[in-house]
Amino acid sequence: MTIFDKNKIMQTIKLKINDSIYNELMWFLNRFSKDEVEIIKENEDFTETKNYLERELEDIKSGTATFFTVEEAEIRIEKTIRKYENPS
Repeated sequence: MTIFDKNKIMQTIKLKINDSIYNELMWFLNRFSKDEVEIIKENEDFTETKNYLERELEDIKSGTATFFTVEEAEIRIEKTIRKYENPS
């Protein structure tokens, strides 16, 4: 019998799995106890944020991004706040 230390740090890996083997891999991983392998589903918000940031980075790299000074950003924020404070 193998005894696992619940306080032991587990390693985390991220894999991209082809749909054709996904079910078989999940079946295999589910054979392990939760102390041995914990399956962590990717958060949908994380994925959306990651995709957004990748698009923003691509705009920066391609030179198509729009930048604002701190003063310009403050003006835009104030306009947005006023817009939603006093709906017409």
